Amino acid sequence: MADSRECAQCGALFAPAREHARFCSARCRVAWSRQNGGVSGTANGVLDWSVTAMGDTTKRLLRARSPDLPAGYAMVTEAVWWCTMVEATLVRYHPDARAAALSRQDAAGRQVIEDTFAGLRYVRNQMGYKADHEDFVDPAAYPDGGTASGQVAAWTWKHIPGLGISGLPGPAREWELTRYRAYQVALAGRRIGDTFSRAAGFLTETAEISQGRGRVTAGAPYA
Repeated sequence: MADSRECAQCGALFAPAREHARFCSARCRVAWSRQNGGVSGTANGVLDWSVTAMGDTTKRLLRARSPDLPAGYAMVTEAVWWCTMVEATLVRYHPDARAAALSRQDAAGRQVIEDTFAGLRYVRNQMGYKADHEDFVDPAAYPDGGTASGQVAAWTWKHIPGLGISGLPGPAREWELTRYRAYQVALAGRRIGDTFSRAAGFLTETAEISQGRGRVTAGAPYA
């Protein structure tokens, strides 16, 4: 991919290997973390509040039963937003904690987590802007084919064509194509509840590690 950006620490140009890469090397990442541990907006209280809000949102979705479609769609949208926003904060301001949380998983587990968040970012970028809820979400139905029912957590992500990608410029198209592929691998055909359980579990663990409170057993799966 023909793309480059400045290292957030030393200013050197580098070719990012990952979508969220901000540093040209591990040394620069560590140096930035040491110098900016107290950056405004990333203090423990703010992070705690954001993670709590994300947890409350996902728990409400997992418990919800027999909503009408608009209410169910709203729950999914809110959960997508909170999970991707909390993850972006942790990637930007707590990269070492995120790396530590990932290291507790085996290679397959790490890939599932990375694909889950990339897929959620794809949904966030498309839903309500270039696509509608029904393009992504397949509500569970009564056995007789009636209206949507049961738990929102039992709804599934649809298999979809690559929405909203073709008109993007080169680097942006490549990033969005990567997100779309991750969506197809980690989300499509799977229960929405499983996606948010996994995402919320990982984000909560990462936040705890960032504040010296990591309690999750190494290698523990996210349901």
